[in-house]
Amino acid sequence: MNIYDISQKAGVSIATVSRVLNGSDKVSDKTRKKVLAVMEENSYTPNAFARSLGLNSMHTVGILCSDSSDVYQAQAIYYLERELRKNSYASMLCCTGYQLQEKQSYLHLLLSRNVDAVLLIGSHFIENSPEENRYILDAASKIPVFILNGELKGENIYSILCDDYMALKDMTDLIFSNGATSPIYLYRTLNYSGQKKVKGFLDSCSEHGLDISKKIAFSAPGNLHKACSILEQLDADGTSFDCVLAADDELAAGAVKYALKKHLRIPEDFQVTGYNNSVLASCSTPEITTIDNRVEYMCVTAVSQMMQVFQKEIPPSRTMFSGNIVEKQTTK
Repeated sequence: MNIYDISQKAGVSIATVSRVLNGSDKVSDKTRKKVLAVMEENSYTPNAFARSLGLNSMHTVGILCSDSSDVYQAQAIYYLERELRKNSYASMLCCTGYQLQEKQSYLHLLLSRNVDAVLLIGSHFIENSPEENRYILDAASKIPVFILNGELKGENIYSILCDDYMALKDMTDLIFSNGATSPIYLYRTLNYSGQKKVKGFLDSCSEHGLDISKKIAFSAPGNLHKACSILEQLDADGTSFDCVLAADDELAAGAVKYALKKHLRIPEDFQVTGYNNSVLASCSTPEITTIDNRVEYMCVTAVSQMMQVFQKEIPPSRTMFSGNIVEKQTTK
């Protein structure tokens, strides 16, 4: 039994049944009672699609992430779903991976499901080429698009992001004030957020007299064990470093592992910093000094602004906030 069957049995249009489901006052009491009686006789429970015919809304929001096993993205998914539930919205999650074609495919899938808006988690969705971002702009011509910790300018696109540049610059300033002389930086990718972090690190190093024409920022894809191996190889190749700043807490945990294998005292001989203030920073021994990029605040803000858009209000297209340094046991 579906909405079409109900309309036939009640002798009314599908639109009328939908109006009854949504409590519209444009239906007479006589017609309403007739439709409700047919529904009760057939034990009919309306689904979201049936309701959406009258409301022009599925009350569902699409969430795109690149990798739900990533600690940061998993946190964001949790907070976003929590806030959406508070506002009586369901969510539809798609994990795209990192290939552009898959991102495009999943966004098109969400559009085909008539979601009311889309949330993109992370700057992985922002490409360097404007043409490769066209699919996001096209989606925004149909529904609101919200980007967490990434930025893309366009109509109906809202970016909520942490100031990654200043957060990394402040952290690098801190380790210099603690006596570091030869820090290096480990990163995974040079996406929008990644570029801001690297620039913050390099600008601070330059201000403290380091020659940044020499390579001091290194790519470290993979898990903490891979990060540890990369540091061991850098050491074997003669690269001198007394501090590792990492783009996330997992890479930082790899740096702690490296220091322990080398019998370096943390933080007396060797300092380590992470990013995201995830559980990994607390699980490490010693606990890792990190940057809280306030993922919960970011998600709460994104959903709040989404509700504003649904209510025909106009939130800012760009919302930036500061990250906080959380000093623990791996810095002096």
